[in-house]
Amino acid sequence: MHRRHLMTGATALAICLGTLAAAQSLPPLEQKERYKVGFAQMESNNPWRIAETKSFQDTAASCGWDLIATDAAGSAAKQVADVDSMIAQGIDVLFLPPREEKPLIPAVKKARAAGIPTFLVDRSVDPDAAKPGEDYVAFLGSDFIDQGRRVAEWVIENFDGDKGIIVELEGTTGSSPANDRKQGFDERIVQDDRFEIVASQTGDFARDLGRQVMETLLQAHPDVNIVYAHNDEMAIGAIQALELAGRSPGEDVLVVSIDGTRDALQAIIDGKMGVTVESSPFFGPLGCEVMKRYAAGEEIEPWVQVKDRIFTAENAADHIDEAY
Repeated sequence: MHRRHLMTGATALAICLGTLAAAQSLPPLEQKERYKVGFAQMESNNPWRIAETKSFQDTAASCGWDLIATDAAGSAAKQVADVDSMIAQGIDVLFLPPREEKPLIPAVKKARAAGIPTFLVDRSVDPDAAKPGEDYVAFLGSDFIDQGRRVAEWVIENFDGDKGIIVELEGTTGSSPANDRKQGFDERIVQDDRFEIVASQTGDFARDLGRQVMETLLQAHPDVNIVYAHNDEMAIGAIQALELAGRSPGEDVLVVSIDGTRDALQAIIDGKMGVTVESSPFFGPLGCEVMKRYAAGEEIEPWVQVKDRIFTAENAADHIDEAY
């Protein structure tokens, strides 16, 4: 008998499982002084995105990054192409804020196949198609569902009318913050029968489009008295549309939002907005910290959660100097 050709079923199974585990393990990251780091920004058409990019740029020197930063100009296809280019340039680490949940899956998969540890920043991808700990290291970001829920709870506590007629300005269709901020707000607000969402339409997280959409919705729903925007830029656009229509934001229309920008805090101080829940764009230092933990061999939690503050008339003036 040729014993070296014999293999028990248990041994074969163990080898197969070991091979599978190795195939699913995340790419390692060597500890060294400098890293070539890719940051594939999705767009730069609003203060939040500009502040996020600057946070990575400002962190580069202190964290030992040779940073390659791109701007996809609002195109998911270009964002995928930008990641392809970074992979070709031999980056060590990728930080990716996916514009949409599904179209960026190929970029995540390609980076993983190229042996590049990837961290999703501020937005995530479809969890059925890519998972933390397998396809990418972790998601760094806020709880978007909780953000929407907190806005709804503030409205429930502070609205003093008999009937709340709500118009909702949604973010980018198919993006995780738009999906989750809608879910969190809608599920909580309908628990109070004083409120009704009469219209919900995307403004793509943009100020000017938010204004245009609000102008249209006002014609169809002139009795609206609450506007919930998925971000401050659309909220500011909605305020402009309301004022052009002769309405008084903060008096006959309650405007509420998410982000915590300087313009939003000023609008709260001016009495034109009620609340904005923070969604911090300053991910550079956190990205540096988590990357170094990963390089040191630490197990990274699937979701590195950012804690968000809430800004109202009581504290907006205290924080406006630190806002972006």
